[in-house]
Amino acid sequence: MDIPPKGIYRPKVSLTQHPLSQSAAVATGLAALVAISLDLGWRIIRHPGVMAHEGAHAVVGSLLFHRVTGITMDPAGNGGTTTEGGGCLGSVFVGFAGYIGPSLFGLGAARLIEFGHVLAVLWITLFLLGVLLVNVRWSFGIITVVLTGAAVYGIARYTPMAVQMVAGYAIAWLLLLIGVRQIVEHGVKAGDAAILASRTSIPRLLWSLMWLAATLAAVAAGGSMLVLRH
Repeated sequence: MDIPPKGIYRPKVSLTQHPLSQSAAVATGLAALVAISLDLGWRIIRHPGVMAHEGAHAVVGSLLFHRVTGITMDPAGNGGTTTEGGGCLGSVFVGFAGYIGPSLFGLGAARLIEFGHVLAVLWITLFLLGVLLVNVRWSFGIITVVLTGAAVYGIARYTPMAVQMVAGYAIAWLLLLIGVRQIVEHGVKAGDAAILASRTSIPRLLWSLMWLAATLAAVAAGGSMLVLRH
């Protein structure tokens, strides 16, 4: 770990941290896999997955100059993001972004960890949750975003370094794996696939397969960053 010169204070989040051992990184990934595979675990974890999904719609929409008018989430794990403006092609990109959103956020977290900024994953996650909360309409989503943010803040602020390190890895693994679980669960029945099929004449099955390929590739790439590059 980098040590600041004597007499100079630097917040620990700005320092680099040594990665977890390969065995610990693999164990964290396996624990995340078990958690999203079990029905009880998925009932809880699917809500952060919806946040990442809808957040990806909103981010891409904003980048393409769409105006995000609101995000909603319900207790059943469904969500919706409404935007205004932008062309038809832009709407296709916005629609496609949702199911790869968790995977992209997971890749970003894995990349930070690869560069030694494990603790930054917690604080960036907290910041993104704050941005999401601003755009959430009055719905169940407000509760889940606030509770998730409180949990992340509590870990980042009040737990030992070892716990924070594991939590950073867990966030990365969960986001990577959530992307796969979402598309496997929804498949061709995904609402986004129906919308994209109606706008492009590309079959719903093909959209589903593209999402699946992208999310599996993200797991492979992100997993190598978390496990192999030490």
